[in-house]
Amino acid sequence: MGYWRGPGPDPHFPYLTEDERFTFPDPEACEDWIVAVGGNLSPGMLLSAYEQGIFPWYNPEDPLIWQSPDPRLVIYPETIHISESMRKLFKKNILAIRFDTDFEGVIHGCSMAPRPGQNGTWISQDIITAYTRLHRLGWAHSAEAYLDGELVGGCYGIRIGNVFCGESMFARYPNASKAAFLTLAQFMFSDGLEFIDCQVPTNHLISLGGQVIDRSSFLRLLKQALSVRESLGMERADRRGSWAQSVPEF
Repeated sequence: MGYWRGPGPDPHFPYLTEDERFTFPDPEACEDWIVAVGGNLSPGMLLSAYEQGIFPWYNPEDPLIWQSPDPRLVIYPETIHISESMRKLFKKNILAIRFDTDFEGVIHGCSMAPRPGQNGTWISQDIITAYTRLHRLGWAHSAEAYLDGELVGGCYGIRIGNVFCGESMFARYPNASKAAFLTLAQFMFSDGLEFIDCQVPTNHLISLGGQVIDRSSFLRLLKQALSVRESLGMERADRRGSWAQSVPEF
């Protein structure tokens, strides 16, 4: 993808609009998780990556690295798990859950969340700028949890066809990120979503119903989930636009 090996996106790589696409190397032909190095975080590059089972994941001091993990973690409508403690939290109605009302607050919250075993965060200013741009274009979405009007947790990701590609979550109040995520998942599953891509297996995500599958199976599921675009068209299938008025009652 070029010879740029400086930190972050390649300033010389062409900017791709949301209507332009880039063909990445086939993840199945790669020996490990890394599919490509270089390029930029323009809308067309990011959408191209997600449509091919790839996403950017790199440290701020590294060049832009595109990865496709093997194994992968996904959550299906029938496997999502809502614990008894979470059901009690929802019944208390302590947290107000909203969608797409403070995307920037959510992604900044995720960038500042402590990560055990990690130094710093992979959510750099380049990532924040790129995904905020996708949000404004109607592709990226957030779910927020508020306590007495204050943002205390949330999550964000991208919907393409019948898959939601989850990116990150944070909480400043116990279980706030789970409340936001589970409410968002309920909304999307009731809207025909086939699965949520949780990317890399973690105990936290497995506790929410995550299932570990190999990369080949994931890529097949992704292709199937994107096929809804053929019948509905991309605009409708991807549910582009603001979801601010779509929060369901739990």
